Amino acid sequence: MPVKLDVQYAESQDEPPPRQLLEQWANLALCDDREVEVSLRIVGEEESQSLNHSYRGKNKPTNVLSFPMDMPEEFGVPLLGDLVICAPVVEREAVEQNKSSQAHWAHMVIHGMLHLQGYDHITDAEADEMESLETRLVQQLNFPDPYQNVSAENNKS
Repeated sequence: MPVKLDVQYAESQDEPPPRQLLEQWANLALCDDREVEVSLRIVGEEESQSLNHSYRGKNKPTNVLSFPMDMPEEFGVPLLGDLVICAPVVEREAVEQNKSSQAHWAHMVIHGMLHLQGYDHITDAEADEMESLETRLVQQLNFPDPYQNVSAENNKS
């Protein structure tokens, strides 16, 4: 698999999906065939809130944070970046949005991986492109459209 995923479990209250599924979803979202490394840290609300406040100026926990790495090629390190997923927020959102936990986890991994590759949702055009790609990838996993019956604002990370 092109994505080498380093999974760190900082949150032990909720049961995240198995590593095998996390890797499958990360690989599905990789837009090319290069081999890359991604660190995925699964955290609780306190750590998520602290990181979201420090890096985005938002003093609340969030579902997924992405930290792309812009490493010069001459260093030979294929590090794509870091993802931080807040388990309690993902689980709560799945219930609120009437989704299966697994479908929402898959969406958050895919969403974060796309951010690591330069996709964003700042403008309407960017949001349309990113959401369209996310929907296609999530549906390849036989999950429903992640944005169906959910306001776009609720899913922006």
